[in-house]
Amino acid sequence: MIRRLYDWTMSLADHRYALWALATVAFIESSFFPIPPDVLMIPMILARPSRAFLIAAVATLASVAGGLLGYYIGWGLFEAVGQPVLDFYGKSEDFESFALRYNEWGAWAVLVAGVTPFPFKVITIASGATGLSLPVFIFASVIARALRFFLVATLLWRFGLPIRDFIERRLGLMFTLFCVFLIGGFYLVRYL
Repeated sequence: MIRRLYDWTMSLADHRYALWALATVAFIESSFFPIPPDVLMIPMILARPSRAFLIAAVATLASVAGGLLGYYIGWGLFEAVGQPVLDFYGKSEDFESFALRYNEWGAWAVLVAGVTPFPFKVITIASGATGLSLPVFIFASVIARALRFFLVATLLWRFGLPIRDFIERRLGLMFTLFCVFLIGGFYLVRYL
């Protein structure tokens, strides 16, 4: 099923309404869709490099808007869905402790998830469920998603097809390693 979704998403890149398709995919990926917008962005940028930054801007804005939907899902459905599950497993108190820790570091969680292959939708929903400050969530989402999408756009605009394999196979790993080193550095400075 995921392969069919992937193929369908790729086919949208050739469509005359590709920007609208990208906006839709970026929006729903931030709250529930399993395929990242990069799958659509890459062929769109390779086909029309002069629109690389417009494509990145559309992906960024739509992804942040979709993140707000994810936030609302976490906030609005937590009482109806999440709380009964926690109560059933006797984990309500554990969740309260998690929510306090999450809100202390939530901006970092949003930043890391926004640039790495970690599913952004998990963080958007968790941010709503734990009550992370909405302005903090929006600010971190804009920074993270812009960093990710504009870096991909810049690499494709500058290097074209040869960089595609690097982006598809290794860019997520590079972002992840960068975030690990960044957070590790902050941890070392704070606790050593």
